[in-house]
Amino acid sequence: MSATPHADLCPTGTGDRFLAELLDRLWQTYCRRVRFVPVYLDLLTRAGGRFINDHIAFRTLATQQPFSGIASISRLFEALGYEPRCGYRFPDKHLSAIHFEHPQPGFPRLFISELQTWKLGPDLREPLCDVVAESRPLISDDILAQLSDLKMQVPPDLLQMCIDAIEVRPWSPPPRDLVVALNQTSQYAAWVLVHGNRVNHFTAFVNAQQAPGFRDLGETVATLTAAGIPMKQEIEGRPGSPLRQTATSADLAQVEVLEAGKITTLEWPYAYFELAERTEVTDPLTGSRQLFSGFLGPQATQLFEQTRR
Repeated sequence: MSATPHADLCPTGTGDRFLAELLDRLWQTYCRRVRFVPVYLDLLTRAGGRFINDHIAFRTLATQQPFSGIASISRLFEALGYEPRCGYRFPDKHLSAIHFEHPQPGFPRLFISELQTWKLGPDLREPLCDVVAESRPLISDDILAQLSDLKMQVPPDLLQMCIDAIEVRPWSPPPRDLVVALNQTSQYAAWVLVHGNRVNHFTAFVNAQQAPGFRDLGETVATLTAAGIPMKQEIEGRPGSPLRQTATSADLAQVEVLEAGKITTLEWPYAYFELAERTEVTDPLTGSRQLFSGFLGPQATQLFEQTRR
Protein backbone atom coordinates (compact mmCIF):
# COMPACT_ATOMS: atom_id res chain seq x y z
CA MET A 1 0.00 0.00 0.00
CA SER A 2 1.46 3.34 -1.03
CA ALA A 3 2.64 5.67 1.72
CA THR A 4 1.84 8.50 -0.68
CA PRO A 5 -1.83 8.04 -1.65
CA HIS A 6 -2.21 11.69 -2.65
CA ALA A 7 0.85 11.72 -4.90
CA ASP A 8 -0.64 8.63 -6.54
CA LEU A 9 -3.34 10.96 -7.89
CA CYS A 10 -0.68 12.20 -10.35
CA PRO A 11 -1.19 15.90 -9.60
CA THR A 12 -0.10 18.35 -12.26
CA GLY A 13 1.38 21.78 -11.65
CA THR A 14 3.64 22.95 -8.86
CA GLY A 15 0.79 23.93 -6.53
CA ASP A 16 -1.02 20.60 -6.78
CA ARG A 17 2.22 18.65 -6.33
CA PHE A 18 3.03 20.72 -3.25
CA LEU A 19 -0.48 20.08 -1.90
CA ALA A 20 -0.17 16.33 -2.52
CA GLU A 21 3.15 16.24 -0.68
CA LEU A 22 1.69 18.20 2.24
CA LEU A 23 -1.28 15.81 2.51
CA ASP A 24 0.99 12.79 2.28
CA ARG A 25 3.25 14.09 5.04
CA LEU A 26 0.19 14.60 7.26
CA TRP A 27 -0.99 11.10 6.32
CA GLN A 28 2.35 9.49 7.20
CA THR A 29 2.39 11.13 10.63
CA TYR A 30 -1.22 10.09 11.23
CA CYS A 31 -0.46 6.48 10.27
CA ARG A 32 2.37 6.38 12.82
CA ARG A 33 0.11 7.74 15.55
CA VAL A 34 -3.02 5.64 14.95
CA ARG A 35 -2.12 1.95 15.20
CA PHE A 36 -5.34 0.72 13.60
CA VAL A 37 -4.54 2.33 10.24
CA PRO A 38 -1.52 0.15 9.26
CA VAL A 39 -3.60 -2.94 10.10
CA TYR A 40 -6.39 -1.74 7.81
CA LEU A 41 -3.91 -0.95 5.02
CA ASP A 42 -2.25 -4.35 5.31
CA LEU A 43 -5.57 -6.21 5.20
CA LEU A 44 -6.80 -4.15 2.24
CA THR A 45 -3.54 -4.58 0.31
CA ARG A 46 -3.49 -8.36 0.79
CA ALA A 47 -7.09 -8.49 -0.44
CA GLY A 48 -6.09 -6.60 -3.60
CA GLY A 49 -7.93 -3.39 -2.71
CA ARG A 50 -7.03 0.27 -2.93
CA PHE A 51 -7.17 3.06 -0.35
CA ILE A 52 -8.66 6.36 -1.48
CA ASN A 53 -8.92 9.22 1.01
CA ASP A 54 -12.49 10.53 1.18
CA HIS A 55 -11.90 13.42 3.56
CA ILE A 56 -9.66 14.82 6.30
CA ALA A 57 -11.09 16.42 9.44
CA PHE A 58 -9.61 19.21 11.53
CA ARG A 59 -10.85 20.75 14.78
CA THR A 60 -10.31 24.33 15.93
CA LEU A 61 -11.30 26.79 18.67
CA ALA A 62 -13.08 29.94 17.51
CA THR A 63 -11.69 32.87 19.51
CA GLN A 64 -11.34 36.58 18.85
CA GLN A 65 -8.16 37.37 20.77
CA PRO A 66 -6.15 35.90 19.21
CA PHE A 67 -8.21 35.33 16.09
CA SER A 68 -8.65 31.61 15.51
CA GLY A 69 -11.14 29.08 14.20
CA ILE A 70 -11.92 27.46 10.85
CA ALA A 71 -10.00 30.13 8.94
CA SER A 72 -6.81 29.40 10.86
CA ILE A 73 -6.62 26.07 8.98
CA SER A 74 -8.75 26.70 5.89
CA ARG A 75 -6.81 29.71 4.59
CA LEU A 76 -3.69 27.61 4.12
CA PHE A 77 -5.65 25.12 2.01
CA GLU A 78 -7.65 27.80 0.21
CA ALA A 79 -4.33 29.31 -0.91
CA LEU A 80 -3.63 25.89 -2.45
CA GLY A 81 -6.92 25.79 -4.36
CA TYR A 82 -9.56 24.47 -1.96
CA GLU A 83 -12.98 26.11 -2.05
CA PRO A 84 -15.80 26.14 0.56
CA ARG A 85 -18.81 24.04 -0.39
CA CYS A 86 -21.29 23.81 2.49
CA GLY A 87 -21.69 24.89 6.10
CA TYR A 88 -23.02 22.87 9.05
CA ARG A 89 -24.23 23.73 12.56
CA PHE A 90 -24.24 21.61 15.71
CA PRO A 91 -26.02 23.87 18.24
CA ASP A 92 -26.09 21.31 21.05
CA LYS A 93 -22.28 21.12 20.93
CA HIS A 94 -21.68 24.84 20.14
CA LEU A 95 -19.94 23.78 16.93
CA SER A 96 -20.03 24.90 13.32
CA ALA A 97 -18.18 23.47 10.34
CA ILE A 98 -17.47 24.02 6.66
CA HIS A 99 -16.49 21.39 4.14
CA PHE A 100 -14.07 22.28 1.35
CA GLU A 101 -13.36 20.66 -2.00
CA HIS A 102 -10.52 20.99 -4.48
CA PRO A 103 -11.27 21.48 -8.20
CA GLN A 104 -8.69 18.83 -9.12
CA PRO A 105 -10.46 15.42 -9.11
CA GLY A 106 -9.27 12.95 -6.50
CA PHE A 107 -8.09 15.34 -3.83
CA PRO A 108 -9.88 14.63 -0.54
CA ARG A 109 -12.57 16.82 0.92
CA LEU A 110 -11.71 18.78 4.06
CA PHE A 111 -14.12 18.99 7.01
CA ILE A 112 -13.03 21.81 9.33
CA SER A 113 -15.00 22.55 12.48
CA GLU A 114 -14.77 25.09 15.27
CA LEU A 115 -16.02 25.45 18.83
CA GLN A 116 -17.77 28.74 19.55
CA THR A 117 -15.87 29.39 22.77
CA TRP A 118 -18.06 32.35 23.74
CA LYS A 119 -20.91 29.91 24.40
CA LEU A 120 -19.01 28.23 27.23
CA GLY A 121 -19.65 29.40 30.77
CA PRO A 122 -17.18 31.99 32.12
CA ASP A 123 -15.67 29.48 34.56
CA LEU A 124 -14.38 27.49 31.57
CA ARG A 125 -14.19 30.14 28.85
CA GLU A 126 -11.91 32.50 30.74
CA PRO A 127 -9.16 29.98 31.65
CA LEU A 128 -9.37 28.46 28.18
CA CYS A 129 -8.89 31.88 26.59
CA ASP A 130 -5.98 32.52 28.95
CA VAL A 131 -4.24 29.41 27.55
CA VAL A 132 -4.78 30.27 23.89
CA ALA A 133 -4.00 33.97 24.40
CA GLU A 134 -0.30 33.19 24.01
CA SER A 135 -0.78 31.33 20.71
CA ARG A 136 1.89 31.72 18.07
CA PRO A 137 0.86 33.94 15.13
CA LEU A 138 -1.12 32.40 12.30
CA ILE A 139 0.65 31.64 9.04
CA SER A 140 1.47 34.99 7.46
CA ASP A 141 -0.09 36.74 4.48
CA ASP A 142 3.26 36.51 2.70
CA ILE A 143 3.25 32.71 3.07
CA LEU A 144 -0.33 32.51 1.82
CA ALA A 145 0.70 34.60 -1.18
CA GLN A 146 3.56 32.20 -1.92
CA LEU A 147 1.23 29.19 -1.66
CA SER A 148 -1.30 30.70 -4.03
CA ASP A 149 1.33 31.38 -6.69
CA LEU A 150 3.86 28.54 -6.44
CA LYS A 151 6.45 28.46 -9.18
CA MET A 152 8.80 25.69 -10.23
CA GLN A 153 11.24 26.54 -7.40
CA VAL A 154 9.51 26.03 -4.06
CA PRO A 155 11.30 27.61 -1.05
CA PRO A 156 13.01 24.75 0.84
CA ASP A 157 11.39 25.47 4.20
CA LEU A 158 7.86 26.19 2.94
CA LEU A 159 6.53 22.64 3.26
CA GLN A 160 7.78 22.20 6.82
CA MET A 161 6.35 25.60 7.72
CA CYS A 162 2.90 24.45 6.55
CA ILE A 163 3.22 21.13 8.38
CA ASP A 164 4.18 22.90 11.61
CA ALA A 165 1.25 25.30 11.24
CA ILE A 166 -1.04 22.25 11.43
CA GLU A 167 0.84 19.74 13.55
CA VAL A 168 2.45 21.87 16.28
CA ARG A 169 0.06 22.89 19.05
CA PRO A 170 -0.21 26.72 18.92
CA TRP A 171 -0.14 27.23 22.72
CA SER A 172 1.79 25.97 25.73
CA PRO A 173 0.68 22.86 27.66
CA PRO A 174 -2.70 23.57 29.31
CA PRO A 175 -3.43 22.97 33.02
CA ARG A 176 -4.47 19.39 33.67
CA ASP A 177 -7.40 20.46 35.86
CA LEU A 178 -8.76 22.67 33.07
CA VAL A 179 -8.59 19.83 30.54
CA VAL A 180 -10.47 17.49 32.87
CA ALA A 181 -13.09 20.14 33.71
CA LEU A 182 -13.61 21.08 30.06
CA ASN A 183 -14.10 17.42 29.18
CA GLN A 184 -17.24 17.33 31.33
CA THR A 185 -18.88 20.09 29.27
CA SER A 186 -17.21 19.83 25.86
CA GLN A 187 -14.96 16.89 25.08
CA TYR A 188 -14.30 18.70 21.77
CA ALA A 189 -12.81 21.69 23.64
CA ALA A 190 -10.64 19.42 25.78
CA TRP A 191 -9.44 17.58 22.66
CA VAL A 192 -8.36 20.76 20.85
CA LEU A 193 -6.75 22.17 23.97
CA VAL A 194 -4.40 19.17 24.28
CA HIS A 195 -3.88 18.37 20.58
CA GLY A 196 -4.13 21.73 18.85
CA ASN A 197 -5.27 21.78 15.21
CA ARG A 198 -3.60 18.59 14.03
CA VAL A 199 -5.49 16.06 11.90
CA ASN A 200 -8.44 14.53 13.75
CA HIS A 201 -9.01 11.77 11.20
CA PHE A 202 -8.51 10.53 7.67
CA THR A 203 -11.28 8.57 5.96
CA ALA A 204 -11.38 5.56 3.67
CA PHE A 205 -13.70 5.94 0.68
CA VAL A 206 -15.34 2.54 0.87
CA ASN A 207 -16.71 2.66 -2.70
CA ALA A 208 -13.14 2.55 -4.04
CA GLN A 209 -11.85 -0.40 -2.00
CA GLN A 210 -13.19 -3.07 -4.39
CA ALA A 211 -11.75 -6.14 -2.70
CA PRO A 212 -13.17 -9.25 -1.01
CA GLY A 213 -14.00 -8.39 2.57
CA PHE A 214 -14.15 -4.68 1.72
CA ARG A 215 -16.92 -4.48 -0.90
CA ASP A 216 -19.24 -2.35 1.22
CA LEU A 217 -19.31 -0.68 4.61
CA GLY A 218 -20.88 -3.57 6.50
CA GLU A 219 -18.41 -6.07 5.08
CA THR A 220 -15.48 -3.76 5.87
CA VAL A 221 -16.60 -3.38 9.48
CA ALA A 222 -16.88 -7.17 9.81
CA THR A 223 -13.37 -7.64 8.38
CA LEU A 224 -11.80 -5.07 10.69
CA THR A 225 -13.67 -6.38 13.74
CA ALA A 226 -12.46 -9.92 12.99
CA ALA A 227 -8.91 -8.56 12.85
CA GLY A 228 -9.28 -7.17 16.38
CA ILE A 229 -9.76 -3.50 15.52
CA PRO A 230 -12.27 -1.89 17.94
CA MET A 231 -15.09 -0.31 15.96
CA LYS A 232 -17.94 2.08 16.68
CA GLN A 233 -20.95 -0.02 17.62
CA GLU A 234 -23.33 1.53 15.09
CA ILE A 235 -23.10 2.55 11.44
CA GLU A 236 -24.43 6.07 10.92
CA GLY A 237 -26.92 6.15 8.05
CA ARG A 238 -29.31 3.51 6.80
CA PRO A 239 -28.50 1.30 3.78
CA GLY A 240 -29.15 3.29 0.61
CA SER A 241 -28.84 6.70 2.29
CA PRO A 242 -26.60 9.29 0.58
CA LEU A 243 -23.81 8.81 3.12
CA ARG A 244 -23.03 6.01 5.56
CA GLN A 245 -20.19 6.38 8.06
CA THR A 246 -18.51 4.61 10.91
CA ALA A 247 -15.10 4.59 12.52
CA THR A 248 -12.61 2.76 14.66
CA SER A 249 -12.31 3.68 18.31
CA ALA A 250 -10.01 6.62 18.95
CA ASP A 251 -6.43 5.64 19.62
CA LEU A 252 -4.78 7.13 22.70
CA ALA A 253 -1.82 9.50 22.92
CA GLN A 254 0.33 10.97 25.65
CA VAL A 255 -0.18 14.75 25.74
CA GLU A 256 1.70 17.41 27.68
CA VAL A 257 -0.21 19.21 30.44
CA LEU A 258 0.75 21.48 33.32
CA GLU A 259 0.30 20.17 36.85
CA ALA A 260 1.54 21.84 40.04
CA GLY A 261 3.65 24.16 37.92
CA LYS A 262 5.45 21.34 36.11
CA ILE A 263 4.97 19.80 32.67
CA THR A 264 3.78 16.20 32.84
CA THR A 265 1.90 13.87 30.51
CA LEU A 266 -1.69 12.72 30.39
CA GLU A 267 -3.18 9.91 28.31
CA TRP A 268 -5.97 11.28 26.12
CA PRO A 269 -7.99 10.07 23.10
CA TYR A 270 -6.37 11.23 19.88
CA ALA A 271 -7.68 10.13 16.49
CA TYR A 272 -9.84 7.50 14.89
CA PHE A 273 -9.95 6.13 11.35
CA GLU A 274 -13.23 6.75 9.57
CA LEU A 275 -14.97 4.79 6.82
CA ALA A 276 -17.42 6.49 4.45
CA GLU A 277 -19.68 4.99 1.78
CA ARG A 278 -21.43 7.33 -0.64
CA THR A 279 -24.52 6.74 -2.79
CA GLU A 280 -25.66 8.38 -6.02
CA VAL A 281 -28.23 11.15 -5.71
CA THR A 282 -30.02 13.29 -8.31
CA ASP A 283 -28.59 16.76 -8.86
CA PRO A 284 -31.64 19.08 -8.51
CA LEU A 285 -30.18 21.54 -11.03
CA THR A 286 -29.15 19.18 -13.83
CA GLY A 287 -31.17 16.07 -13.11
CA SER A 288 -28.03 13.96 -13.49
CA ARG A 289 -27.04 11.21 -11.09
CA GLN A 290 -23.82 11.65 -9.11
CA LEU A 291 -22.28 10.54 -5.84
CA PHE A 292 -23.39 12.54 -2.82
CA SER A 293 -20.45 14.82 -2.00
CA GLY A 294 -21.47 16.52 1.22
CA PHE A 295 -21.99 15.55 4.85
CA LEU A 296 -25.01 14.93 7.07
CA GLY A 297 -25.04 16.89 10.32
CA PRO A 298 -26.68 14.34 12.65
CA GLN A 299 -24.19 11.67 11.58
CA ALA A 300 -21.22 13.95 12.11
CA THR A 301 -22.55 14.72 15.59
CA GLN A 302 -22.28 11.06 16.55
CA LEU A 303 -18.79 10.73 15.11
CA PHE A 304 -17.56 13.71 17.15
CA GLU A 305 -18.21 11.51 20.18
CA GLN A 306 -15.57 8.98 19.15
CA THR A 307 -12.94 11.03 20.98
CA ARG A 308 -14.84 11.22 24.27
CA ARG A 309 -12.70 10.09 27.17
